[in-house]
Amino acid sequence: MFAIIEAAGWPIWPLLFASIIAVALIIERSITLRRSKIVPPGLLEKIVAEYRQKGVSADMVNRVAAHSPLGRVLAAGLRNVRSPRDVMKESIEEAGRAVVHDMERFLTTLGTIASISPLMGLFGTIIGMIEIFGSQGPSGGSPQQLAHGISIALYNTGFGLMIAIPSMIFWRHFRALVNAFVIDMEQQAVKLVEVVHGERRN
Repeated sequence: MFAIIEAAGWPIWPLLFASIIAVALIIERSITLRRSKIVPPGLLEKIVAEYRQKGVSADMVNRVAAHSPLGRVLAAGLRNVRSPRDVMKESIEEAGRAVVHDMERFLTTLGTIASISPLMGLFGTIIGMIEIFGSQGPSGGSPQQLAHGISIALYNTGFGLMIAIPSMIFWRHFRALVNAFVIDMEQQAVKLVEVVHGERRN
């Protein structure tokens, strides 16, 4: 591994740094964006059952808000349970925007790494080509310098693609996951509003 890094030259160091960040973000988002953690099953049913039995209390709202991102959205509706339907929906939408912002945390960075890694690899390729042309003199070329230039060009291009491909795959996966969670939250929030305003039984 160290021999490859040495052969790739100094342009590979920014790529290594980008790869470490990408791996860390992928692990962090994989742990954070779990369905059981974001949209826990059965939460809405428990809230509706408690609401019908005891009504809404400050303790209930705080407990729901601390439960999960879905809980934060539903708690915003519960805080405005005595308000008109439009006010309740607006408060849910505001909380939903904040939750979506939190779920999309670091995704821009991951997408940026996926986009610029091939360009960083191309930069290394250009450095390698400069090395190759620099090795050619009037009296001939240096085989060692020529081989070093080729190594820089190829290793950086390959490493840039190695970083970009999985980063792009995970970026698209996490974006799709967030969109699915948003739709699920919207549906559950609408059910809560309808139950509270007597338009739905369950």
